[in-house]
Amino acid sequence: MLDFLARLLGRESPGSKDVAKERLRLVLVHDRADVSPQLLQLLKNDMVEVISKYMEIDEKGLDVTLERADNQVALVASIPVKKMKRVAHLA
Repeated sequence: MLDFLARLLGRESPGSKDVAKERLRLVLVHDRADVSPQLLQLLKNDMVEVISKYMEIDEKGLDVTLERADNQVALVASIPVKKMKRVAHLA
Protein backbone atom coordinates (compact mmCIF):
# COMPACT_ATOMS: atom_id res chain seq x y z
CA MET A 1 0.00 0.00 0.00
CA LEU A 2 2.85 2.38 0.78
CA ASP A 3 4.37 1.64 -2.62
CA PHE A 4 1.11 2.67 -4.27
CA LEU A 5 0.99 5.94 -2.33
CA ALA A 6 4.60 6.70 -3.15
CA ARG A 7 3.92 6.17 -6.85
CA LEU A 8 0.72 8.20 -6.62
CA LEU A 9 2.56 11.12 -5.09
CA GLY A 10 5.32 10.81 -7.67
CA ARG A 11 8.03 10.12 -5.15
CA GLU A 12 9.14 6.87 -6.65
CA SER A 13 9.24 5.57 -10.18
CA PRO A 14 8.52 1.83 -10.18
CA GLY A 15 11.11 -0.34 -11.85
CA SER A 16 10.22 -3.17 -14.22
CA LYS A 17 10.73 -5.67 -11.37
CA ASP A 18 8.16 -3.86 -9.23
CA VAL A 19 5.69 -3.59 -12.10
CA ALA A 20 6.01 -7.30 -12.88
CA LYS A 21 5.60 -8.16 -9.20
CA GLU A 22 2.42 -6.05 -8.95
CA ARG A 23 0.97 -7.63 -12.10
CA LEU A 24 1.67 -11.12 -10.77
CA ARG A 25 0.04 -10.22 -7.45
CA LEU A 26 -3.08 -8.99 -9.27
CA VAL A 27 -3.24 -12.15 -11.39
CA LEU A 28 -3.00 -14.33 -8.28
CA VAL A 29 -5.71 -12.35 -6.48
CA HIS A 30 -7.99 -12.61 -9.52
CA ASP A 31 -7.43 -16.36 -9.71
CA ARG A 32 -8.04 -16.90 -6.00
CA ALA A 33 -11.16 -14.73 -6.06
CA ASP A 34 -12.36 -16.62 -9.12
CA VAL A 35 -12.99 -13.34 -10.99
CA SER A 36 -11.94 -13.09 -14.59
CA PRO A 37 -10.31 -9.93 -15.95
CA GLN A 38 -13.34 -9.60 -18.25
CA LEU A 39 -15.72 -9.54 -15.27
CA LEU A 40 -13.55 -6.97 -13.51
CA GLN A 41 -13.65 -4.81 -16.66
CA LEU A 42 -17.47 -5.09 -16.77
CA LEU A 43 -17.65 -4.04 -13.11
CA LYS A 44 -15.35 -1.11 -13.85
CA ASN A 45 -17.48 -0.02 -16.82
CA ASP A 46 -20.68 -0.20 -14.78
CA MET A 47 -19.13 1.79 -11.94
CA VAL A 48 -17.97 4.48 -14.35
CA GLU A 49 -21.43 4.69 -15.91
CA VAL A 50 -23.21 5.09 -12.56
CA ILE A 51 -20.70 7.45 -10.93
CA SER A 52 -20.53 9.61 -14.07
CA LYS A 53 -24.20 10.50 -13.56
CA TYR A 54 -23.25 12.45 -10.44
CA MET A 55 -19.58 13.36 -10.86
CA GLU A 56 -17.16 14.24 -13.59
CA ILE A 57 -14.35 11.73 -13.19
CA ASP A 58 -10.89 11.27 -14.66
CA GLU A 59 -11.16 7.87 -16.35
CA LYS A 60 -7.43 7.87 -17.18
CA GLY A 61 -6.62 7.84 -13.47
CA LEU A 62 -9.26 5.24 -12.61
CA ASP A 63 -7.92 2.14 -10.91
CA VAL A 64 -10.10 -0.83 -9.93
CA THR A 65 -8.49 -3.90 -8.39
CA LEU A 66 -9.24 -6.86 -6.19
CA GLU A 67 -7.24 -7.27 -3.00
CA ARG A 68 -7.14 -10.33 -0.81
CA ALA A 69 -6.49 -10.28 2.91
CA ASP A 70 -6.86 -13.42 4.99
CA ASN A 71 -10.08 -15.08 3.76
CA GLN A 72 -11.64 -11.94 2.29
CA VAL A 73 -11.51 -10.33 -1.11
CA ALA A 74 -12.11 -6.60 -1.48
CA LEU A 75 -12.95 -4.62 -4.59
CA VAL A 76 -10.83 -1.48 -4.32
CA ALA A 77 -11.55 1.50 -6.55
CA SER A 78 -9.58 4.71 -6.83
CA ILE A 79 -11.68 7.14 -8.85
CA PRO A 80 -10.31 10.67 -9.33
CA VAL A 81 -13.21 13.15 -9.19
CA LYS A 82 -12.85 16.34 -11.22
CA LYS A 83 -16.06 17.95 -10.05
CA MET A 84 -19.60 17.27 -8.93
CA LYS A 85 -22.41 17.56 -11.46
CA ARG A 86 -25.59 19.43 -10.77
CA VAL A 87 -28.45 17.02 -10.40
CA ALA A 88 -31.95 18.32 -11.19
CA HIS A 89 -33.62 15.94 -8.76
CA LEU A 90 -32.75 12.87 -6.82
CA ALA A 91 -34.93 9.83 -7.37
